[in-house]
Amino acid sequence: MTGTTDRVTEPGATVTWSADEMMSIAAARSLRDGQACFVGIGLPSTAANLARRLHAPNLVLIYESGTLDTRPDELPLSIGDGILAESALSVVSVPEIFNYWLQPGRIDVGFLSGAQLDRFGNINTTVIGEYDEPDVRLPGSGGAPEIAASCREVIVVMRHRLRAFVEQVDFVTSVGHGSGPLDRQILGLRGAGPVRVITDLGVLEPDPDTAELVLSALHHGITVEQVRSETGWPLQVSADLMITAPPSDTELDTLRSLRTVGSGES
Repeated sequence: MTGTTDRVTEPGATVTWSADEMMSIAAARSLRDGQACFVGIGLPSTAANLARRLHAPNLVLIYESGTLDTRPDELPLSIGDGILAESALSVVSVPEIFNYWLQPGRIDVGFLSGAQLDRFGNINTTVIGEYDEPDVRLPGSGGAPEIAASCREVIVVMRHRLRAFVEQVDFVTSVGHGSGPLDRQILGLRGAGPVRVITDLGVLEPDPDTAELVLSALHHGITVEQVRSETGWPLQVSADLMITAPPSDTELDTLRSLRTVGSGES
């Protein structure tokens, strides 16, 4: 957790940020300068672009559409947004992104999100309910299964809600740790899988023995009871539970200055 949390917060400090802002800043802090980061649209893209503007100017952002070391002035609407190609060092084909960069393990960290996440970090972006007659049909996998399989490590960023943090996902779109610590090895997956799940309430990390996600950090002002009430399994708490350091003025100002293409808003 180095660089993402601190053990103490300032007593009596006034909260001047939103839960989403805390989540985005915590996610940005988890990235290190010089890493190659495979970025998804939405919360992951916000966090990665924020990190590049703050402490990781040499963070290499790679998007599924084939853009390498892209440095957009605004947040893209999709992986096909023209601003990604315009600001990229190089643009290659989608097959090259997967066959040469991702699958051989050349990407340090993959940023993912999802509609459901279970106790072993498996992600569902396919259906809610039964596959043949779902309650909700979701956008699908995209490149997420390959990112989850092949990046050296995966960081998941998503809002912490009971309907999303479930004991078992309705459909395994992207494998996290399967059903336990040996599943990735058995399946022949190259990467370490999810090493951290960052939410608007705190941070979860896999137990080294069981691979089950446990609460390792709380964001400022959040209680363990709040996190457990939004988690669909009996959530265990780390013996070394941390408290996330509050956002700095620089972090908040930089985050609030980020604009999405075409939004015209901060």
